[in-house]
Amino acid sequence: MTVDNDAANRVLAGLRPFPVAITTIDGGFANGLMSLSAGAASIIPEAPRATISLTKYNKTHDMVLNSGIFVMHMLSAADEDVEASLEILMTLGGSSGRDGDKMSKLRTKTGVTGAPILLDAHSYVECRVSGSLDVQESTIFVGDIVAAEVFSEGQRLRIGEAWGKLPADWVAQYDANHEPQLANARARRFGEQA
Repeated sequence: MTVDNDAANRVLAGLRPFPVAITTIDGGFANGLMSLSAGAASIIPEAPRATISLTKYNKTHDMVLNSGIFVMHMLSAADEDVEASLEILMTLGGSSGRDGDKMSKLRTKTGVTGAPILLDAHSYVECRVSGSLDVQESTIFVGDIVAAEVFSEGQRLRIGEAWGKLPADWVAQYDANHEPQLANARARRFGEQA
């Protein structure tokens, strides 16, 4: 049986509407990235959990795997906050932590786990990993929430809205940077040479 990938991608499109900033710390080094794979992972209101999926290509993946902590931040769409939200998106999504310190460019405070909290985010949940699932090119992490805060009462930024406001040269560089990550994911999933 052949899967209609176009149909599958149409079904899945829109299920990940919000870009999330993920931060962590491991061995004294703080890092972060942008992800579209995050969500709630518990139906128990008094014991909330969050889930994130990180590709193994990313330094942040290895740091979360080693440290067992992560912070998931939502970005703000409020007029007075959108510039700071785009700065977070471009800073964490525009380069690899392997290339240097990204976090010093952003306003942060230290969370209860020691991980950096982005002060210009809409909101955040800070987590200790309670379980993980290896899925070849990625790891799905589930975390018990140990702290949370809402900084803005405005709407959360959606990926379509954010993408439309990013500079064209940044988007082009992002696309170029994404190619090796995609090649690495294919190699891990299908055994292809990267």
